Amino acid sequence: MQEIELKLIKMDTSHYYKRVDGIGKKLVYLGKTFYDNFERVDAPLTSMVIKAHLNREIVVAHDLLLQGGTKVENIVFDYNGYNPERFYHKAQLILREEGYQNFTAYTTANPKHLHLYIHKGHTEIGEGRRLAKSLSMRFSQVMPVEWKALPTDELPPCYNILTLPYEVFAKERGSWSKYM
Repeated sequence: MQEIELKLIKMDTSHYYKRVDGIGKKLVYLGKTFYDNFERVDAPLTSMVIKAHLNREIVVAHDLLLQGGTKVENIVFDYNGYNPERFYHKAQLILREEGYQNFTAYTTANPKHLHLYIHKGHTEIGEGRRLAKSLSMRFSQVMPVEWKALPTDELPPCYNILTLPYEVFAKERGSWSKYM
């Protein structure tokens, strides 16, 4: 994958998260215990860091929350099921029906794992969470729930991160809308 394909995500490059060895730092959030395997690195996400990630030397994640946690650029479905092709096919039909024209699916280190980024633009965090929940409910009507929708308030803010993808699975840029 080329770096230009990562530009579609429009992530905050002022910092990034790096996976650490071990079980990580223990967090308690809303009565649940979580273990955070990523540590925040307050350095710019440069092309050298991205290349090291793509060469699988390190694991790097980016933050979905922008401007101090008040805005999001993307609604993301982190799919971890058995059939990513079927998930993407059904998801793109639902997204088209709902009026979303710009979305991209990326593969990660696991071949059965898929990140579906819905490029929404600058959206308030509350609106982003509401859209993620409503789209997740819409998806769950036609397929088994094998994903988590982000951003969410059910997880700690440090869990609203995603590892950088390795390849583009498929992308949609609204070209079909002129025929509808």
